[in-house]
Amino acid sequence: MNAEHDWITTRVTADILRGHLDVEATAHGLLPHRLPARARRQIPDTQLAVAEAQPSGVRLAFRTRATHIDLDTLPTKRVYRGFPSPPDGVYDLLIDGRLAARTTVAGGNVRTITDMVTQSSELTEGPVGTARFTGLPEHDKDIEIWLPHTEITELIALRTDAPIEPATDRGRRVWLHHGSSISHGSNATHPTATWPALAAARGGVELVNMGFGGSALLDPFTARAMRDTPADLISLKIGINVVNSDVMRLRAFGPAVHGFLDTIRDGHPTTPLLVVSPILCPVQEDTPGPLMPDFDGGTLRFKATGDPAERAAGRLTLGIIRDELARIVEQRAADDPKLHYLDGRDLYGEKDYAEFPLPDEVHPDPAAHRRIGENFGRLAFGDSGPFAAGTG
Repeated sequence: MNAEHDWITTRVTADILRGHLDVEATAHGLLPHRLPARARRQIPDTQLAVAEAQPSGVRLAFRTRATHIDLDTLPTKRVYRGFPSPPDGVYDLLIDGRLAARTTVAGGNVRTITDMVTQSSELTEGPVGTARFTGLPEHDKDIEIWLPHTEITELIALRTDAPIEPATDRGRRVWLHHGSSISHGSNATHPTATWPALAAARGGVELVNMGFGGSALLDPFTARAMRDTPADLISLKIGINVVNSDVMRLRAFGPAVHGFLDTIRDGHPTTPLLVVSPILCPVQEDTPGPLMPDFDGGTLRFKATGDPAERAAGRLTLGIIRDELARIVEQRAADDPKLHYLDGRDLYGEKDYAEFPLPDEVHPDPAAHRRIGENFGRLAFGDSGPFAAGTG
């Protein structure tokens, strides 16, 4: 802490957070969650428990004249045994909606994944650290601090050299989005560079990101959480996790999609709702899952291990998923005019893959995140899109 400033310490509370669905008081401070407690009690595996606690899209929002801001946090970082540690998660600071600074927090807890298939792990506890921002302009301004999308982040205390007050409601529409690790932000280099964050900025909306790495599996508790969350616009990116985890056959998939949509419509009967099929992923287009890690050549890539011949028996591929989603939406839209469909290949297709290949055969790189965000912004938020200004 810099002694030359008269610091004001503010306990972090829910009223200065955005993009979360719940908060949990911990021994250290406050932990934002992207699923409510009722849903968390029904989570069946560690993967989703970790993913929903990683604050993709969650940010502090307040107004202040402060030129120096310190945010004490306790990160929990994830590493894979036998692989180099990933870089520390990034904190983005926005001033009046524009990215002005980035920083990281060293230390914290480390969760070491000992088996990529079972996700078994070991936790090593570490110290609290500080995300520090200095030299900010000395005038009243709206501040957002976007938390690392890849690290569980307990919020301990906020220190500033001027008073803060919660950000005022800007009257922007709330966009509630659900998807897989691609929506969560896998391979994006900082939290405002995930494709949903980029699309939200283009659309001028407030993002609530329910992208859960490996866990967009049509879980009923996720649908209920979305049903109960206020939103002006809703999108569902469905399919790739269902295929790469090989958890369903075609017979179960269609009714599960209907049930998911029915539950959301119970709480949002007339909200614009966009169903998005998977982006192009060549290894899963015509080959069923499960998807398995492949370390040949010393780098992590994924490969599909199912038998394409079993498609006739109901094994799912991305091509089959797209056809089924298009059919379901067309059927339901006859009675639900605010239900829409978007082919994920319009966000990232063959030309995009040729320009920005998927580094591990599944997840987009930072340039591809930008492309997907731009395309979603144009197709969804554009003048003729389902989320155009005036809808919702």
